[in-house]
Amino acid sequence: MKNILSVLSLSVIVMMSAQTWAQEDTVRYEWDLTDIYSDVSAWEDAMDTVAARIDGLSEYQGTLGDSAESMLAAFREISATNKEAVRAYVYTSLERDADQREAETQTRFGQARQLFTNLGEATSWLSPEVLEVGADRVEQFIAEEPGLADFEVMLQDMLRRAPHTLDQQTEAILAQAGMVLSAPEQIYENYANADIPWPTVTLSDGQEVTLSQAGYSFWRAAPNRADRKLVFDTFWETWNQFADGMGATLASEVQSNVFTARVRNHDSVLAHNLFDDGLPPEVYTQLVTQVNDALPVFHRYLKLRGRMLGVDDLRYYDIYPPLADVDTGEFGLKRSEEITFAALEPFGDRYLELLAYGLSQDWMHSHPQPGKRSGAYMNGSVYDVHPYVLLNHNDDYNSLSTFAHEWGHAVHSLLANENNPYENANYSTFIAEMASTINEILLEEYMIANASTDEEKLFYLGGALESIRGTFFRQTMFAEFELEIHQAAESGEPLTGPRLSEIYGELLKRYHGHDEGVLTIDEPYAVEWAYIPHFYYDFYVFQYATSISGAAWFAEQFLAGDTEVRDDFIRVLSAGGSDHPHNILLKEAGLDMTQPEAFEPVLRRITDLMDRIEALL
Repeated sequence: MKNILSVLSLSVIVMMSAQTWAQEDTVRYEWDLTDIYSDVSAWEDAMDTVAARIDGLSEYQGTLGDSAESMLAAFREISATNKEAVRAYVYTSLERDADQREAETQTRFGQARQLFTNLGEATSWLSPEVLEVGADRVEQFIAEEPGLADFEVMLQDMLRRAPHTLDQQTEAILAQAGMVLSAPEQIYENYANADIPWPTVTLSDGQEVTLSQAGYSFWRAAPNRADRKLVFDTFWETWNQFADGMGATLASEVQSNVFTARVRNHDSVLAHNLFDDGLPPEVYTQLVTQVNDALPVFHRYLKLRGRMLGVDDLRYYDIYPPLADVDTGEFGLKRSEEITFAALEPFGDRYLELLAYGLSQDWMHSHPQPGKRSGAYMNGSVYDVHPYVLLNHNDDYNSLSTFAHEWGHAVHSLLANENNPYENANYSTFIAEMASTINEILLEEYMIANASTDEEKLFYLGGALESIRGTFFRQTMFAEFELEIHQAAESGEPLTGPRLSEIYGELLKRYHGHDEGVLTIDEPYAVEWAYIPHFYYDFYVFQYATSISGAAWFAEQFLAGDTEVRDDFIRVLSAGGSDHPHNILLKEAGLDMTQPEAFEPVLRRITDLMDRIEALL
């Protein structure tokens, strides 16, 4: 791929893409998995090969301290085996997510997960043996053997984890437990995407719609308020029917996390998860402090929303409709490509080259279909191939924003893979979400600047406000919920569906100003926790909020024409996993997420957006 890009000039790529975009905008993509394996038979052969390599890893046990060459040989073979295991796993994961009803793909996915459990067990001796070799000898080997440079970050991290690394026998037992500990997420996925019978409702215009996850995401923004209430009441009634089972599932996830943190001698699950990425605790505490201090600003937005919708008694089902009723036309896939490319021009030539090439390929699964996984994601884990993007494109503006978001992840993966060996290419979520969220901000400003009427401008200004609501305030609320339920479990409190709804409902009310009369939260909607897949990703969500803060910090300077900051940001993306994420941000761009100043740009942005709206009104 890199060779192709070096031959094609930017102008040729742009011209080639422009010709494609000019076609009728009815295209639908399904990704081409033959880039990973030609067919299932090839995948089966790869699984056999990886399994054999896993069996052979035991011959390296006990050799790490013999010499620098011995250590290098062991790490190279383990890394190569891991890379091929990831490739086999991603193939089955993508295949499964296209249609989670297929029993055969479910079986292959389970086989790939088991392969990873076997790999973890077969390499469970690695960290304990590195610690037995000792820091001094490891440093000596790194100085003697240039080939170990690719593994230096990994080795230093193993040494850093010494207080939380167990003996070889215990590490092997934990590796064997991997399938059991990860089971709650799989149970959630199967229920949410394949097993729950989604209801249908008839809207005020006589249209009958199915409230699947994708259907709910679309129709919750219906312009008719009675329709929105119907959608909310029906969708959350369905989830409430499964609240006990989903409560047990989420409680199992929490208990798995508590178990792992305690076994590894961490003070808490939060400490465990921050430690993995080398994040200072102040990153989390500063975020929560800044967001809670800014709730009056959020309440100002909610009041403005009620004013623009003409609603005196704002309810939770009034959160999603656009603030201005304007026909922006459909944002089909080709139109989304064209606009995204134009909006991201401030990134410069290299970024646009990668984006244009990716958009010219079959890397996407674009539209909803029965059994398909809900939501959207980018998977860039197949180092030797390319990223894959899953969308559920509804041809609306929100779909355009999601499109730009996920392609930000894809370009990040291309940059990280291009500039790092496999061992250092995998980047942290902490930076990953900045790469996608800044695309949303640049898209918002592009749409606002190119709006043809005041009404259209209000629509896009409102969309920008909604992005901050959903990413900064909502995700921090999620993070507080996640922290609270883990703290409850750590103190011995049993977690049930009703208790989870109680905790979540209290947070909903505080964040949305329920007691102050800003927005009313109806009790049945407190089951929303059961719908959120990210609660199975273990303290993932707070990074959305830190990311929009960091993205606003960069974008504020981008949009002011600071090309030096733009280049700093590209270096951050290109750094991959070559250091801990907080260190990369500090080193490459001077951004310190432990300080209040890091959160000021996003608060300036929401205030500025509201000021611009009120000026137009």
